[in-house]
Amino acid sequence: MPLVTITAEEALQRLDAFDTIIDARSEGEYAEDHLPGAVNWPTLNNEERKLVGTEYKQVNAFEAKKRGAAIAARNIAGHIEREVMHQPKDWKPLTYCWRGGKRSGSLSLILSEIGFRVTLIEGGYKAFRNALLQDIPRLAPLFDWRVICGTTGSGKTRLLQALLDTGAQVLDLEGLANHRSSVLGAIPGVPQPSQKQFDTRIWDALRKLGPTRPVYVESESKKVGNVAIPSALIEAMRAAPCLNLVLPDEERVALLLEDYDFFVQNGEAFCERLDALTELRGKQVVDDWKMKVRSGRTQDVVRELLLGHYDPVYRQSMARNFRQYTGAPELRPRDRSLGAMQAVAQQLAAAPSPHRDEAPAR
Repeated sequence: MPLVTITAEEALQRLDAFDTIIDARSEGEYAEDHLPGAVNWPTLNNEERKLVGTEYKQVNAFEAKKRGAAIAARNIAGHIEREVMHQPKDWKPLTYCWRGGKRSGSLSLILSEIGFRVTLIEGGYKAFRNALLQDIPRLAPLFDWRVICGTTGSGKTRLLQALLDTGAQVLDLEGLANHRSSVLGAIPGVPQPSQKQFDTRIWDALRKLGPTRPVYVESESKKVGNVAIPSALIEAMRAAPCLNLVLPDEERVALLLEDYDFFVQNGEAFCERLDALTELRGKQVVDDWKMKVRSGRTQDVVRELLLGHYDPVYRQSMARNFRQYTGAPELRPRDRSLGAMQAVAQQLAAAPSPHRDEAPAR
């Protein structure tokens, strides 16, 4: 069956039409980023790619190509034996590699010779990423954004989860970034995605949203930990209506102690994270916080952080960046519990909407 080639723009539109998306690059390239849902079948793995590249530079291109072809043939045979023998004749894979198509082309040719209808992305991952980056600015303004605002510890993430449970549309940027978007926001043992992978996760989430129902998103700065939110999305969020989630200070302190339990249990880790505030708050203040943590007064430090550091910074940033923050309707759950957040979510879900029935974004 003839091999079919499509552009990256066509791949964006047809991504869900394929049974399997195959990334033929090395495991290192795949780990940095890959198409949503793609599986990794390296034509050359990390070490093999390095070996062939070294021979290309130190010997010559012809010898390197011979070695690369031999390795690739063995690897492709292994992929077919492990992954293809059970596939039906109407199986439709999409393949890609980095840019030139040699690695994915070799795999695709053999699969098409078997009789499968194989589709190859022209320009590979590089072209797909460029098309994806151009598509985010198209998608971001399509949606009826509702920005959940609220000072640190007010339960914004809990409310987003409760909204999701009610069937509402939610974009969880902190979940996509593996970060809680604060100095203490790194999740122990969970690395953040690369910037490329974060962009891909956002695009994949946006394309699944519908434009006729509200999409709830948490107020964020331009960066979530070490990754940046695409500017078109930030602009759409900052122009959107806001909802201000309000909890009493003691409830906020208790919520943070629950959500950041790792730092409560590991005082030295908490102290290490506090070092990041030295430039802003001064060494004397940070050293005082550390002393209190080490003497078991973590709750006092959390309260001081909230009232003396996070709250003023947050309110100034919100008033400066989110146009509809001032005067935003308040949401006042009875406490920090999931049940209280679910009650607020149900109230929002029950509110009348002027929009038409759901329709896909594309």
